[in-house]
Amino acid sequence: MFSGKSEELIRRVTRSKIARIPVQVFKPQLDDRYADEEVVSHSALKVDAIPVAGSLELLKAVEDDTEVIGIDEGQFFDDGLVEIVDYLAAKGKQVIIAGLDTDYLRRPFEPIPTLSDRAEYVTKMLAVCHRCGGAGMYTQRIVNSDDLVVLGAQDAYEARCRMCYNPDEPEQPRLDL
Repeated sequence: MFSGKSEELIRRVTRSKIARIPVQVFKPQLDDRYADEEVVSHSALKVDAIPVAGSLELLKAVEDDTEVIGIDEGQFFDDGLVEIVDYLAAKGKQVIIAGLDTDYLRRPFEPIPTLSDRAEYVTKMLAVCHRCGGAGMYTQRIVNSDDLVVLGAQDAYEARCRMCYNPDEPEQPRLDL
């Protein structure tokens, strides 16, 4: 988290829109942190988006003339997203997906690892560790919950480097910055 994934997705689809390429952006319905029908970055950049309940609903909403498809928070989609993205790519669509590849316990967060394996291009973005300023490649949950998905931002998670990440402390004090 906090690496600029959504911001990069917004930048890429905006470039396509400027070029008058037909674009559609999708997000999981459950992600209503900042807006219901927009992808919004932590830095407040935004783009209109269609909230969908799952991969099949996403496929049904793709218009025939759409050439570029943006998908935010890909880790919150079902595993069917892999086949649907393969199908769309085989039809000549460019699909851009932003998502976490590991969960808060550093386990693979499907379907992102499988999508990455099948992608022509993968950009791995790293955040800045909230503790030391190093390369924050992990998501440290700082609230106590065993649920896989806890929607939140700076109130629930921090970016951590390899040295500062600590899975044995499920609830950690926030640092005031």
